Amino acid sequence: MERQEEVTAVTTPEQFKALGHPMRHRLLFTLGQGQATISQLAAALGSNKGNVAHHLNVLVGAGLVQPAGTRTVRGGTEQYYQRAFRTLKYDDTATTAAAFSALAAEVAAAQPEPFLMLRTLRLTPEHAAQLTATLRDLAGQADDGSDQPRYGLLLGLYQPATGISA
Repeated sequence: MERQEEVTAVTTPEQFKALGHPMRHRLLFTLGQGQATISQLAAALGSNKGNVAHHLNVLVGAGLVQPAGTRTVRGGTEQYYQRAFRTLKYDDTATTAAAFSALAAEVAAAQPEPFLMLRTLRLTPEHAAQLTATLRDLAGQADDGSDQPRYGLLLGLYQPATGISA
């Protein structure tokens, strides 16, 4: 089994194309919970195995997902997959839109009801830098090795386009 990279920056045309479909983001979110087979992914996402296999192959081809081992079950062999990274980094509009579409579906299905808030703050550049550093630190503190329930964490700080004031 290959080791997961900490952060992967999306840089190749294959990666951008692979991330252009919300189902592939949903697969990446699901694989963030741990290794899984095509059957497990299909059940978790409420999709059929053929659809999942197609989108998973695109992600493997782009280097965003990798095989994580096999196990023998009832005379057959199951292939497990995992993300090839812990954190994915990108900044283009189309990929961001696809990611938010998949994220919206995940948040809408979350139980119990999720806490989600969008707020505008007025910050000095120094405070913005300090808050960004704090958010990065918070995201890095997560203990992925525990057996506690998993939670999604969406962090962001951005300066809205000019001309919009609140």
